[in-house]
Amino acid sequence: MSNTFTLDAALAEAFTRDALLTSIHSVLPEQRQGQRDLPRLAARLAALVAAADLPDRLDAWRALTAWLAGGALWSDVYIDSADVHGSATQRFAVLMDVLAAHPDLAAAVRRAIRCILDETDGANLFGEVGIPSDRGFLSEFGDRLTAKLIPSPRDDHDLSHLMSRSFRRNKDLTLIRGLQPSTFQRAVDLLFPADDPGMSTALKGAMADGFRLLLARVQGQGLSLKLRARGEHRPVARSPFRRLADSGENLLCAWEQGRVSMQLVEAWQLDLAACRDEMHLISTRLESEGISVDIVYGLDVLDRCLTRMETIVGVMAADPGSPGPVLLLLQQLAYAAHESASLRHLVRANLQRLQRRIVDRAGKTGEHYIAENNEDYRHIWTAAAGGGLLTVGTAAMKMTVAGAGLALFLEGLGSGINYAVSFLLLQALGLILATKQPAMTAAAFAAIIRDRKGNERLDVIVDYAACICHSQLAATIANVVVVACGAYAFDAAWRLATGHAFLTTDEARYVFHSLSPVDSGTVFYAALTGVILYLAALVGGWVDNWAVYHRLPQAIAEHRLGNRFGRLRMMRLAGIVSRNMSGWATNISLGLMLGMTPVLGKFFGLPLDVRHVTLNSGILSLATSSLEMKWVGTGLLTLAVAGVGVMFVLNLGVSFALSLMTAVRAYDLPKSDLRELRRRLWHRLRTRPRDFLLPPKRPAAS
Repeated sequence: MSNTFTLDAALAEAFTRDALLTSIHSVLPEQRQGQRDLPRLAARLAALVAAADLPDRLDAWRALTAWLAGGALWSDVYIDSADVHGSATQRFAVLMDVLAAHPDLAAAVRRAIRCILDETDGANLFGEVGIPSDRGFLSEFGDRLTAKLIPSPRDDHDLSHLMSRSFRRNKDLTLIRGLQPSTFQRAVDLLFPADDPGMSTALKGAMADGFRLLLARVQGQGLSLKLRARGEHRPVARSPFRRLADSGENLLCAWEQGRVSMQLVEAWQLDLAACRDEMHLISTRLESEGISVDIVYGLDVLDRCLTRMETIVGVMAADPGSPGPVLLLLQQLAYAAHESASLRHLVRANLQRLQRRIVDRAGKTGEHYIAENNEDYRHIWTAAAGGGLLTVGTAAMKMTVAGAGLALFLEGLGSGINYAVSFLLLQALGLILATKQPAMTAAAFAAIIRDRKGNERLDVIVDYAACICHSQLAATIANVVVVACGAYAFDAAWRLATGHAFLTTDEARYVFHSLSPVDSGTVFYAALTGVILYLAALVGGWVDNWAVYHRLPQAIAEHRLGNRFGRLRMMRLAGIVSRNMSGWATNISLGLMLGMTPVLGKFFGLPLDVRHVTLNSGILSLATSSLEMKWVGTGLLTLAVAGVGVMFVLNLGVSFALSLMTAVRAYDLPKSDLRELRRRLWHRLRTRPRDFLLPPKRPAAS
């Protein structure tokens, strides 16, 4: 039976908005009584104590808590800079002063709170709020996205819904952030007095039910196959997640009977520590055996459940009347309710490890593209020159496919296969394509920022940045010069063999106009190509992680084909796959994305195309060798060359910036270090520009 109440005529008259405003003014100095937010407080209190049913009462309570989170009331009050909570609790202090000065009003507010607690179920508040569902990352993401797009029905009898609706915005956490134990104790004494134990009975029962829900979640998640397979091998009965359920139930039963002992608390804490040790072991194995988003999600669910239970046990073990543990639990629930609707928080919490592994893989690859001494520098020149020579054939094949008059899809697929084969040959021959460097070197750069400690690391990082710059510049120059010269040589050989230029005049004219940064979308297309280069590096890291997680090399080595071809050959093949899987995925995905992007743009009616600096340098050379000399001096060549320069800047700059941003987020690098790094880089560029153009005369510090 619900404990609804009605106000008699005398109380109804005493708790009108105007009467309550008078009560509020009576506890404030005269100079404070004109504050414009005080009438709003009176209106919200009047609505709360006069609410006739649960929905109205919940709405009034939400309105009151929103008022309390409104920030400072008195702008002229000096607040010490060390007291970051002073302004946040001014409104709360006014409310407590009013309730303390008017016992009848405090009793009416208590009756309203009592009705809310008696008419709602609080088990989900303690056992579900802020704890992701068991259905996995994608299902949770879909639920949160749907909740943002489609209105959700009210469930007034579930206290967790009130908490979630009360802390949707970051502003709603203002009061919770500012509450101190002494301030919170005052509210407990007024609203949950010790001489009225019935006020807290419903909350205690809900907390016990929520604790049992958490125990069940921990046991189910901890004993799942995906976690047991990566944890310490032991019987299920000896699993710390199974033991935690037993010790937690023993502790809870003792608390409900009022006889909590330190022995029971310590036994539960030992099992809790064992669970966290098991989770750390699983997490460590993930780093070496491949990241799975589902497993990371499961570990996140476990961590949240354990943290919530640890806070609840703190309330159980605390001395009666101690406000600290209760306030900590309230703050934790508020923050959890706020985060439970955030898509950004869900994605960041569960994909950060995968990002980190992808970045680590790219960083290891990127180390091969950085010249720290003259020998490395000469190697980059040689490998990039070979890459430019190979790209001549790629550019010629690209123009052949484009001029073949194929169907739109076949043209895109043919161009993509052409690019992919070319990139795979580059990988197999150990050659370098400059535009593939930035995504890799940015990851290596961020890894150095992560691994180095102390102030001296910034100077080392600046040295490394200079190495990246002159390495990238050398590779680009070698690529462009060789591909340009190779294209002229290719066209000359074509003329000898066929008697005419490789490209027709119309095709050459189209190339000139399409490369112009003024008359075409070259600027946007070059930036888009930088994004594609970045995405291809991500695909490569993800596929490499997938192969490790699913133990693909081991599966190849143990495959039954070894009985026919020999186990040793299968093991060698497994080694080849393990070393090259990331590169294969990067090259194939990059080739197909470059080839299919223009096709998709035409299909959807979007202005999409790609401009790759090395490929278009070769195509421009083929076009210039196909034109008569009268075209030189018309401005077309100048604009086309300028377009290639724009491609150089945007291809490399966009892909490097995006990769560095991803690495910074994956490693949680502090912004202060990045600001200081930018300052030192600018200083080095002004004082020693040669370091960014040429290699050092001696090997750089390792």
